[in-house]
Amino acid sequence: MTTMKMLEPGDVLDHYRVDATVARSGMATLYRATDVDNGRQVALKVPHPEMEADPVLVERFKREHEIGQVLDHPGVVKTFNSEERSRLYMVIEWVEGRLLRAILNEEGALPVERSVRITLGICDALDYMHKRGIVHRDLKPENVMVDADDRIKLIDFGIAMKEDARRLTFVNMSSMLGTPDYISPEQVQGKRGDQRSDMYSLGVMFYEMLTGRVPFSGPNPFAVMNERLVKDPVPPRELNAEIPPEIEEIVFRALERDPRHRYPSAHEMEWDLEHPEQVGVEERGYRPVRRGPASLLDRVNKRMLLYAGLVLVPIVLFGLMLVLARH
Repeated sequence: MTTMKMLEPGDVLDHYRVDATVARSGMATLYRATDVDNGRQVALKVPHPEMEADPVLVERFKREHEIGQVLDHPGVVKTFNSEERSRLYMVIEWVEGRLLRAILNEEGALPVERSVRITLGICDALDYMHKRGIVHRDLKPENVMVDADDRIKLIDFGIAMKEDARRLTFVNMSSMLGTPDYISPEQVQGKRGDQRSDMYSLGVMFYEMLTGRVPFSGPNPFAVMNERLVKDPVPPRELNAEIPPEIEEIVFRALERDPRHRYPSAHEMEWDLEHPEQVGVEERGYRPVRRGPASLLDRVNKRMLLYAGLVLVPIVLFGLMLVLARH
């Protein structure tokens, strides 16, 4: 395939006129465009020229296109059918609204009722996808569009997979794993992940909507990923007293470190969110967060945990490199 130049506003690609550049990722550029045949606004996802020379990345792009074509749900962005085209690109419906990331950046923690409403919409879309054997694997606020009525659409299926599909080997480790703040513990350990991995990522987003922060943080991506392997999150009600105990329990169930103890399906989490009065609150034994000055013993313990975490980071990194090498 001959490599192509980057597009600019005003360029015409087949029968699509490029109106604006919307976003760039590591693999592709997203443009707002107009179909000159019918005047319809669409989004064009065009791989970077250098990507078109890599057969593995081209295969990944084609898989994303195939997955997009089998999904037809109001909570999932539509990918339009293939047609004869002069180069590799996808035509996607143009979605009005704002990214959940922009909303969180602007507003911080959202009201409990709104957080539940948005999460219910994501659950409904995930339930539809999972029943068709498709796992998103990169759920994060950057991949959720929210309209003026808080209806959602999931976007960007760049590392989504069919559960029965063969595994592709990617040159970019973060592309295989997902995003450090939202990745599930099993993906950190190099496993492929399944629909329960999506439930973990949704739990992280729900936690962030309710509290204004993610449950795990660190000075670098590997420290963040290591945190979820060795530590429990701060209970959400310690950060936002308006969160009911039942809603906190739902967050904990989505964030279970062991996928066997996590919500097995989006439908079950959706049911709990719709019937919180029937959610039993478990005694989990998390210690309250100390509000006053830390004691000397606390400071020593934290320092020891920090040193232990720093030791584990290169171990995790080495393990991930071994996984990549085997594939």
